[in-house]
Amino acid sequence: MKPESRTAVWDRAALCILTLCFSSLHVIALKSQLFTRFGGLPYSTETPITYETIYFDQKIDHFGFAEEGTFKQRILLAAKYWQQSGGPILFYTGNEGDITWFCNNTGFMWEIAEELGAMLVFAEHRYYGESLPFGQESYSDSKHLNYLTSEQALADFAVLIQNLKRTLPGAQHSPVIAVGGSYGGMLAAWFRMKYPNIVVGALASSAPIWQFPGMVPCGDFYKIVTQDFAKSGHNCDANIRKSWKAINNVSSTASGLQWLSEEFSLCNPLKNTLDVMVFKSWLQETWVNLAMVDYPYKANFLQPLPPWPIQVVCKYLGFDSTVSDHQLLHNVSQAAKVYYNYTGSTSCLNTSQTATRSLGFLGWFYQACTEMVMPMCTDGVQDMFEPEEWNFQAFSDECNTMFGVRPRADWAGTVYGGKDIASHSNIIFSNGGLDPWSSGGVTFNITDSLVSIMIPEGAHHLDLRYSNDRDPPSVRAARALEVKYFQQWIKQVKKAP
Repeated sequence: MKPESRTAVWDRAALCILTLCFSSLHVIALKSQLFTRFGGLPYSTETPITYETIYFDQKIDHFGFAEEGTFKQRILLAAKYWQQSGGPILFYTGNEGDITWFCNNTGFMWEIAEELGAMLVFAEHRYYGESLPFGQESYSDSKHLNYLTSEQALADFAVLIQNLKRTLPGAQHSPVIAVGGSYGGMLAAWFRMKYPNIVVGALASSAPIWQFPGMVPCGDFYKIVTQDFAKSGHNCDANIRKSWKAINNVSSTASGLQWLSEEFSLCNPLKNTLDVMVFKSWLQETWVNLAMVDYPYKANFLQPLPPWPIQVVCKYLGFDSTVSDHQLLHNVSQAAKVYYNYTGSTSCLNTSQTATRSLGFLGWFYQACTEMVMPMCTDGVQDMFEPEEWNFQAFSDECNTMFGVRPRADWAGTVYGGKDIASHSNIIFSNGGLDPWSSGGVTFNITDSLVSIMIPEGAHHLDLRYSNDRDPPSVRAARALEVKYFQQWIKQVKKAP
């Protein structure tokens, strides 16, 4: 059979997303991961950062011998403060996106480089950014996508570090510490577990390494989203819960569809039931994204956001009295515009606005359809969303339709140990109390060297972002403790015979 063209794969993917081929919860969860990890993170630096871009030849397949091809992996390297005689290396385990985003966003690494005398290395994940194993054909079909796995990516990192130590003068005895946030944080933790001979320790920030089948309840993610809104305004979560029925009621007539479209300033008017499903998915995604970016200071995403944006949202939703469906949805529209149009400069809202048509988006969908299977569900009681069960068979069928592959639900637990990780060492798991991804994170100390740092006022990997005058004391303390552990690990290496 002739393989599909890349365009055909794109078209099928777009069709699946637009028609909710995936369950709405999986689309939202997948897009939310990409929002914070690929294209949505804002950044600001007090001083310009500088780095060197290099390209390293990596094997396409580290675990077999039939595929002998190689590709260019992009690496960003900053050695301004590096103490060349065995100085430490902070190694960012690249996420599912262009590595320059993570380089620019991970201010914590840039801010501690001088104190530690460290070199910074940001390694791009295969199949993302410029690191495409088969060039423009990398996403053409499942055969070319076959080497897009976390195991292959970790092997890339290991081979790269070994090469850097051989070729950089003074780096032979440099201790290497892995750092990553979200999926990058998962990779950082797994890197230390799988290659303890390569990295002396790891900081895994907002890393949901347990967000897999059978490890945590599938509804915990959306419970945390709901708690964020409940804590930010009286009745805020309750009125969002009521809004879904109000949308169903109002959208039951043609005039109601028109009113909704005008009230929410939608670029594309709602015309039918499918449009309403997409609209509700978009709203649900909005609340999830707000939970992840509920930072204490102004931040730029699709539009500038105010400090503590959920508190601002909840000002529109904190009413007690029974109101009409139209009044409720008017308030919901004002709340949603805090996220999409806070400055008032946007003429209309696009319900596919965060579904960026990018290799990062499609690549992460593929990873979720193979080994990154993260169950999500809602019940409408303990959370503020419409009930939706987790159905693995339906999800598997959707993946097969989209990519011609089926997920291995238990593989991540098998290859990385699931919750049985006490034999490992030197890993920091940091999680924010506001971050829904903490539902699958390690939030308690497992051993003296597998430690949890909780940041009660923290949203998604707040500790990895640049420091800010409005940072809560808990994140300042978390960063200081993380540096203390780094220093301990570095000393341990230097004392070793």
